[in-house]
Amino acid sequence: MSRSVASLFTAHPATVGETYLQHLHSAAKFSALMFCGAAACLVHAVLPFAFVRTGSSLIERLHHMMVTARARHAGGK
Repeated sequence: MSRSVASLFTAHPATVGETYLQHLHSAAKFSALMFCGAAACLVHAVLPFAFVRTGSSLIERLHHMMVTARARHAGGK
């Protein structure tokens, strides 16, 4: 096993141009938004008039955030 323990925490974040802490923040933000979206979708399943566009709007927002981050990283190379 040649990879150091530190590289386990930094290898993937580096591929997207982030430090470990930046990646932690980004991933935690995605997670929180996805949990909120999941809750809204569950409520919408029971009450179809509630949160009509919330799930799809959130998916669009998350996709935009990810594409923007990738473009920013690709532009920095």
